[in-house]
Amino acid sequence: MSWLPYSRPIGARELMHTFESLIARGLLAENVPIGRLTTYKLGGVSRFFAEVLDLEDLSEVAKAAMAETTPILVIGRGSNMLISDRGFDGLTLRLGGSFTKIEISGSTVVAGGAVALPHLARQTAKAGRGGLEWCVGVPGSVGGAVAMNAGCFGTETVDVLLDATIFDLATGVTSMRGPSTLAMTYRNSDLDPEDLVVGATFRTDESSTEAAEARISEITRWRRDNQPGGTFNAGSVFKNPPGDAAGRLIDASRLKGRRYGDVTVSERHANFFVAGPGATAQDVYQLVKVVQAEVLESTGIYLEPELRMVGQFEPSDNGALA
Repeated sequence: MSWLPYSRPIGARELMHTFESLIARGLLAENVPIGRLTTYKLGGVSRFFAEVLDLEDLSEVAKAAMAETTPILVIGRGSNMLISDRGFDGLTLRLGGSFTKIEISGSTVVAGGAVALPHLARQTAKAGRGGLEWCVGVPGSVGGAVAMNAGCFGTETVDVLLDATIFDLATGVTSMRGPSTLAMTYRNSDLDPEDLVVGATFRTDESSTEAAEARISEITRWRRDNQPGGTFNAGSVFKNPPGDAAGRLIDASRLKGRRYGDVTVSERHANFFVAGPGATAQDVYQLVKVVQAEVLESTGIYLEPELRMVGQFEPSDNGALA
């Protein structure tokens, strides 16, 4: 995800690419609910919204955002994002169309930035390639995986990435970058807010379809047994601190099952916060802040959120958990 406020001066030609013209052409919509595009299904509307199908559309919308000096939010699968109940006062971009394609050639796989990681895992396994089975355990997109160096089950994106295609929202320039220039560390990279991952190339290993699909089934079973499936959550709320696990620290602080509003610290995995039918985005925000404070008080360790919180939230009232 990236969130970029534009303020660069524009020329007369760029002024032709206005939101008004894009709305008239159907490339842009106004006041679109975007909370429903996240796995929490919480939050308000975006002032503007565009699902771009190719680089030409992306370039036009980016130019319009520059002309209007409008903040941009890029949303993928919405699996690590919380949208404020007040929504987002800017332009939300989502990749679709050509950005959802996968091409498998020999030992390499080229995937668009909007490709869902579980789909990537299953397609490569079906083609008899291994090494990407772990992707089935990450409910995000290829673009988000590169930007955040997503990973699980002992493998991170940096371990299998050959290169990424980056679109600079500020300049409209597309470039290729390899892992060595992305400075990928635990759940982080050096991509700037204006850098949008539109595609990536991964290496794979020799495998049989049967072996790769068996590994996918193993990972799927583990997730079903150990994580709160079938609920509205955003996966891991906090990053694991060095040498420890956020879930263990939350559990050790006796916070499993505690709740704020209609959002609960999962009994199955303490680093998952589950939203009930009466939950609001503000409830999630409050629970994050209170759990963070209580873990710091009881263990001395500050948990850094992995969950991206977008928009304006009310300040935490430090209220007690139920």
